[in-house]
This record gives sequence, C-alpha cells and structure tokens, in this order.
Amino acid sequence: MKIAVMGTGAMGGYLGARLAGGGADVSFIARGAHLTAIRERGLRVTSPLGDMLIAPASASDDPAAIGPVDLVLLAVKMYDLQAVAEFIRPLVGEATGIVTLQNGVDAPGIVAGLYGAARTIGGVCLINGEIVAPGVIQHNALNALVVGETDGAAEDGGSERLRRFVELAVASGVEARISPDIRLDIWRKMMLLAPLGSLSAMIGLPHEGYRDRTASWRLVEMGVREVAAVGRAQGVALDEAEIESALKLARAMPPSWKSSLAVDLEQGRRLEVDGLAGAICRYGEQAGIETPFHRVALGTLQPHAGGGAERFMVLR
Repeated sequence: MKIAVMGTGAMGGYLGARLAGGGADVSFIARGAHLTAIRERGLRVTSPLGDMLIAPASASDDPAAIGPVDLVLLAVKMYDLQAVAEFIRPLVGEATGIVTLQNGVDAPGIVAGLYGAARTIGGVCLINGEIVAPGVIQHNALNALVVGETDGAAEDGGSERLRRFVELAVASGVEARISPDIRLDIWRKMMLLAPLGSLSAMIGLPHEGYRDRTASWRLVEMGVREVAAVGRAQGVALDEAEIESALKLARAMPPSWKSSLAVDLEQGRRLEVDGLAGAICRYGEQAGIETPFHRVALGTLQPHAGGGAERFMVLR
C-alpha cells in the first residue's frame, strides 16, 4: 500500500514510521531542517513500545514529486488544513483515500468539500509525542487510531481500501480499528479535548495539578457537558453515558499529561483554539446553546493563537 504522510510531526511521523516498519511504501512530506535530517539520516522514533529508524526514508516537500497514492494521512494542525488540503492535490488519484487526523470536528467536511465524501476518511488519533530534534520523534504515550468512512460505507465494515489499511496498521503495532460511526468517535474526542485541552493550557500545570481540586474539576465537567449538548444539536448521540465515559477517561489521564494546546502555548507556537473552544462556541451559538466555559477559554487563549513566546509570559 502506497501512503503519503502530509505533516511529519509527532503524530504523522510516528504513524508513518510504524507503517513503514510494517512494510508499507510510505513517503513523508516535511520541510526545513526536519526534512533535511530525514533525507540525510532517516526518521528516528524513540518509544516505550520500541525504537525505530526508517532509513533510508522517502521524504519531500513537493507532493508532485510523489504523485498519486492509495492513502494520504493528513496530519497537519487544523489552522493549516484548508491550505494544505489544496496543496495535496498531486497526491490524490481517482481511488485515493484522505484520512483526516485533525483535532476538532470540522476536518472531514472541509476535505469532502474539496474531494468528495467518497475520498474522505474521518480519523481519531490518540498519540502523545513531540519532535525533539530534526528527524527525531519521541513517542510518549497512547497508540490508538480509529478511522471510518464518511459516505456510509462503514455500515458494511468499511471499504476494501480502509480494511487493508487497518490490517496493515495493526500488523505494524498500532491499535487501529474501523468505526461504524466515525462522526460519533470524532465528537467523543472533542468532549475530552476541547474542555480538558483548554483548561490544561489556561492553568499551565500538568494534569495532577488540577485533577483533584474540586473547583477546577467542575470546569472540566462543565465543558464536557457543553460539548455534549452542542453535539446533540448536531445530531450526534452524546447521552449521559457518553458524558460519564468522557469524564472517566479525563480523570484517568497520566498525572504528568499536558494537552498539545498547553505545550504549544508554552513553546510560543500557534494554537488550535479556534478549532476547539471556538468551534463549540460557534456551533453552540447556531443552536441557541450557551457555552460559558468555552467562551472563557476562547477569550483567554485566542489572543495567543498566533504564537510568539513572549505572549506566554502574560499568563505566567
């Protein structure tokens, strides 16, 4: 199977390395010093599940140099998605599937608007890691990938293309599965990520710093319930059992965990706040649902959305 990874960051690089190690023909699209290092020394991954070195690694900054593939793993940040979705056109052939791995709930719709629902595969990726040096990715925790068709094919167990991909991912050591309702799985992640990610960034402490503080945890509960209410207004079945499951998962996060939003804020990078808290505020307003937690999160974090290390000092 020929796969292109668009965005060779912590998540995309880790998945691509696993798949390449499992025998897939993987091309990595990267840029700058990261691209140079991958070309010269390969892509190295350190992981509790076993270290990997993909060398030589096929890497480029030009999708046209790769050409059409079976699957594109779209692993860029949400704020870059629109531009990058246009950029990958040379990778997209008549039967190419495009797997959206973005945080938030908007990515499948954006990609389907450009390439059609039949090419669009929704994804939920639970992988925690970081680029620690050019060409080097450190995988810290979590190893799960859920994918599903957005055009109804999932009702029959997914397309042959998607079944082959999941079989390859599992054989490569990734905990992958096909979802019969990928929209529900995407909103399940949103119930965790929008409130917990925002609170982690606003507080600026590891998970253990606020998990057992009643006043702080009430904010997590408030945020989870807001996402569930907004999701239900979108036709997603987020009932009380789903809420309790999300809260249980949230409390069980490792004590040292920080959200990617918090890490990006600390390091002065751009923030995905508009695709997380901003999306809940936007959909909530459309449905007439109040979202006070996410409005505070959006108002607090949006001034830092453009990045810049000096801006983080305001919160400290």
